[in-house]
Amino acid sequence: MHMIKKTFAIGALCAAAIVPSLAQDASTLPSGTYVDKYGTSFEFTPCGEDKTDLCGVLTNLEGKSATPENLAFVGKQVMRAERVAPNAWKGSLSAGGISAEATVTQVSSDTIEIQGCRGGILCQTLEYSRA
Repeated sequence: MHMIKKTFAIGALCAAAIVPSLAQDASTLPSGTYVDKYGTSFEFTPCGEDKTDLCGVLTNLEGKSATPENLAFVGKQVMRAERVAPNAWKGSLSAGGISAEATVTQVSSDTIEIQGCRGGILCQTLEYSRA
């Protein structure tokens, strides 16, 4: 049961993280704070050598994922994703020795979707809106 909770939490964290476009410059990246419907939020900033990658710091964690173990990662960078297409990034979410694949898609100037997958089987997609 504990492993299922951890897997769900990592899926939720993954689904909470990354965004922008190959033809975009850093000013159009989805930088800033994005919040999901549960209140979990990330602060995204451009990173990497050419500033087209996206890095995410977990700024708040709410709901079932807000366990003492997961709350330890609030305020820490837990995600980094590389731009793979216009408005799309792929990378990983790492927290507590557990990692998951994450895909961030910018669906509008103020909305991103983050899909987190663990083991390629357990996937979850969450929508985040600019705060």
